[in-house]
Amino acid sequence: MSTTTAAASPRRGRGGRERVLAAAARLFATQGINATGMEQVAEEAPVSKRTLYAHFRTKNDLVIAHLQSLVTSGATLESGLTREDIPPRERILKLFDPAPAPAPTADADAEADTGPVRGCPFIDAAVEFPDPDSAVHSYAREQKLRMVELIAALLAELGCREPVALAEQLAILADGAASRAMVLCDADYGRHARAAAEVLLGQALPGTD
Repeated sequence: MSTTTAAASPRRGRGGRERVLAAAARLFATQGINATGMEQVAEEAPVSKRTLYAHFRTKNDLVIAHLQSLVTSGATLESGLTREDIPPRERILKLFDPAPAPAPTADADAEADTGPVRGCPFIDAAVEFPDPDSAVHSYAREQKLRMVELIAALLAELGCREPVALAEQLAILADGAASRAMVLCDADYGRHARAAAEVLLGQALPGTD
């Protein structure tokens, strides 16, 4: 009697928040944030609208939670900066690694093609929420400022005399490369910015060429 019910129950009763975030990530990556409605997210998850709104009262809440989940999962441009298993200089250069693949689609028979290249999710979100005082734009700005702080801390550790100024230059290179990678659909476009970053690091850091 309960075999079917027990199998179906976890799908809708457990992990609802995680399924919503996974669905939102797929939809936001493929069609954009503003083009994605809350009902569509609920259908994609799948969860009831009641469950969706129990976890995320507004669309803004969902978008911010989505961006926060990218940070905690390490799926952002800045994620390599906090890795302690590689040297500081290499952490900085990881900013220019090939762009990560977009979130997988729900189609199990999809081709191996990775689809369109996505840029920095924080820049994407700020573009879709242009009001600088909006909650989403503010969160995106905080993350981009944090990126400069992380770079500057690594540069100071490496002995750079003006770490903040160089951190801003490297952040501009990384953000610009991510944006051009998206526009040109070239996941490896960061290689050009990496070459420029290596020149800047070579000039600014003691004992390097």
